Amino acid sequence: MAGSPDLRLPDELRGPLLRHLDDLRARYRARDWAGPVGFGTRPAVVVIDMARWWLDPKEQIGSDLGPVIEGVRRVLAAARAVRIPIFFTTYDYDPADPPNPHHRKFKLRLKPGEESAFELDPRLERRPEEKLVKKKYASAFAGTNLMNMLAALGVDTLVVTGVSTSHCVYATCRDAAHTFRVVVPREAVGERCEIMHEVNLLDIEIDLGDVLPVDEVVRKLEGLPRPG
Repeated sequence: MAGSPDLRLPDELRGPLLRHLDDLRARYRARDWAGPVGFGTRPAVVVIDMARWWLDPKEQIGSDLGPVIEGVRRVLAAARAVRIPIFFTTYDYDPADPPNPHHRKFKLRLKPGEESAFELDPRLERRPEEKLVKKKYASAFAGTNLMNMLAALGVDTLVVTGVSTSHCVYATCRDAAHTFRVVVPREAVGERCEIMHEVNLLDIEIDLGDVLPVDEVVRKLEGLPRPG
């Protein structure tokens, strides 16, 4: 199972928790919550923070997310085939940044010269025309020009992939939800902590966007008109 071994659910809790989340999903839907937003006609893909800092278990907050990488690769292949816009994000690390209150919550154990930890995983094969957005905050929109670029392209649907479900993926979905149809391919997002992943994925599904199997998202993308 993907993630960090020390942050996984105990086996005896996994089944009951997942059943409880399924029950919660049904109860929300009975209140006319968690309705589908569907796909529009002008989608874009954002790949959040798929760099060594998050994907290498030897890093401070890294974990084994091989299945997520494969899910993202499948979405990227489908998106590239129909030439829809693709954006990548990573953390804009600068050791000269002044301290702020959040540094009391998380102490970054990086030294000047170790910026390569935030370079994208080469397995994603980012292309020159695929924009890299460097961000200081959890959301891909906060303090960046991502919203301006999506608006200029006429995007109406944002397919959100990457890590981490409870932080940067969730924050990006939250900021996108009132402007774009948000679609999250289930197997193409993840994080180090199993319970945080499951709970926040359900929260996204209830309030922010459609959480769909990668197979379904790929079919939707493959069904778009191919460039002539």
